[in-house]
Amino acid sequence: MNAVSHKFCVAPMMDWTDRHCRYFLRLISRHALLYTEMVTSGALIHGERERFLRFNPEEQPVAIQLGGSDPQELAQCSKLAEQAGYREINLNVGCPSDRVQRGKIGACLMAEPELVADCVAEMKDTVQIPVSVKCRIGVDNIDSDEALLDFIGTIADAGCSCFILHARIAILDGLSPKQNREIPPLNYPRVYKVKQQFPDLEIVINGGIKTLAEAHEHLQQVDGVMLGREAYQQPYKLAEVDREFFHDQHEIPGRLQILEKFLPYVASELKQGTSLHHISRHILGLFHGQPSGKQFRRFLSENAYRADADLSVLKSAMHLLHS
Repeated sequence: MNAVSHKFCVAPMMDWTDRHCRYFLRLISRHALLYTEMVTSGALIHGERERFLRFNPEEQPVAIQLGGSDPQELAQCSKLAEQAGYREINLNVGCPSDRVQRGKIGACLMAEPELVADCVAEMKDTVQIPVSVKCRIGVDNIDSDEALLDFIGTIADAGCSCFILHARIAILDGLSPKQNREIPPLNYPRVYKVKQQFPDLEIVINGGIKTLAEAHEHLQQVDGVMLGREAYQQPYKLAEVDREFFHDQHEIPGRLQILEKFLPYVASELKQGTSLHHISRHILGLFHGQPSGKQFRRFLSENAYRADADLSVLKSAMHLLHS
C-alpha cells in the first residue's frame, strides 16, 4: 500500500466530515487527504459497523479516525478499517469533550503516554496500512516543550512515525470543546520544536490555519498542514490546493461546475432514502463572499429540510446564483 501524503489534509470533524462532505470536498481537491469523523472503538465493535465504515471509492485518499484506549479493541477496529479500504488509521488523542473523557478517549490520554504507546503498537502489529496519532501540544497542567517531546518520543518508540499536532493545549476542566478550539493560545513554535527534535518523524500542524499562504509558511518548518473549520466553512479555498501543494496543473473547477458534478451523487443518495438536508448542509459555504451567495444559503437552509425536498430544491438554489 502506497503511503498517503500528509502535505495538505482536512481535519476529522465530528458532525461535519461525513461521507457526503468528503465526496463534495473531493470534487474540489483531488489530492488533499480527507479524514472521517471520529469513530469510537465501542461503536464500531458493537454498533452499526457497515454504516460507520461506509465510504465512496471516489473519496480516496481517505483515512479513518478511531477513538478508544483499549489496545485489543483498537487493533480489532483497525483491521476492520483496513479491510474496508481506508488508507490510514488515525488515533484520536486530542478531543477535549467531556463525553469522550468518560470513555477514556481523546486528549485525556496525553496524560498516559505508555497506554497510547501500547495502543499504537497493537494497531501497527495488526495492519499493513499506516497508523498516525492526532494530539494536542499538552493537556491541563502538562504544558511544556519537554513534556510534549517526551510524549512524542514514547509513542514514536512504539512505531508511530506520523503525528498531527493541534497547536493548542487542551483544558479539560472548565472549557467546552468549542472553547478548547479557541481559548488556549496557539503555540506553533512548540510544534516546530517537535520536528527539530525528531527530524525523521512526519509532523503535521493543525489549529488556526486560515489561508493557503499560512499553510506554505508552516511547511517551511513541518511536513504537512491540516485545515479544519476553514476548509469546511469556506470549501472553495481547497480549489488551489492541488496546484500549490501537489503540482497538479489540472483546470481549477468553478463553483457552479463543482455543484453540477455533485448533482448525480445527490440524486443517487436521494433515491436511497438520504434526506436532502443531510447532504446540502455541507455545501452552504461554497459561495461564501460571492454575489447571491447569501440567497443560495438561505434558500437551501429554509427548503432542504422539507420532507418532500428533492433535487429540484438544489437546482432552484443554483438558479439564484445566475440571477
